[in-house]
Amino acid sequence: NIFITKVKTKMIKKSSSRRALSTVVTTLIILVVSVLLATVVVYYATNVVGTRVQEESLHLTKQHIWQNATAEIGSTSYSQATLMVMNTGGRDVVVDKIAVRGQECPWDNIASNKFVLYATANGPITQDIPYMDNFTAGTNQVTIDNTTYDFKVAPNDLVLKSGYTLLLYIVNPDSVAVNDVGLTVGIALHSAQAVYYKETNVEAVSMQ
Repeated sequence: NIFITKVKTKMIKKSSSRRALSTVVTTLIILVVSVLLATVVVYYATNVVGTRVQEESLHLTKQHIWQNATAEIGSTSYSQATLMVMNTGGRDVVVDKIAVRGQECPWDNIASNKFVLYATANGPITQDIPYMDNFTAGTNQVTIDNTTYDFKVAPNDLVLKSGYTLLLYIVNPDSVAVNDVGLTVGIALHSAQAVYYKETNVEAVSMQ
């Protein structure tokens, strides 16, 4: 009986030791998992904040659409639109399309007298974009805020760096005619991430 009692006592001690070891291992596993989860949460939050800080943000302003029924390019009257685009976000943006009244404007269709003139600025612009008279499909100089900008025909999609401003003249946008004077027309600028939209009334130009 004494022998059996000693054996039982040893078995109980071994069982208790195993349970204690299991408790320690379980606690360590829970601790490691908790640390890993906390690390993942911190990494995710940092990544989300960093991405939002560098999100795309464009501000469109100084939009105009003019219809000139008295002057001609070739044999038809023409229209002209302007737009200023400021990149206020933390990343560079590719402008891949401009549309007026839902119709895409060609970048450089010189043969049809339909093209986009552009210039960039790295500072603030307070003055409005003026109507451009006697423009060509080459380089056109326009003075805004006492600074002269060289406007050239856009060969393809335009890249606007963060913090910079894009100045646009859209020559002969489709779907704008003399009968549209006084009506509200929309200008849409498309980037790889979003579509930015502005409306303006079509103004008449009378050349003296």
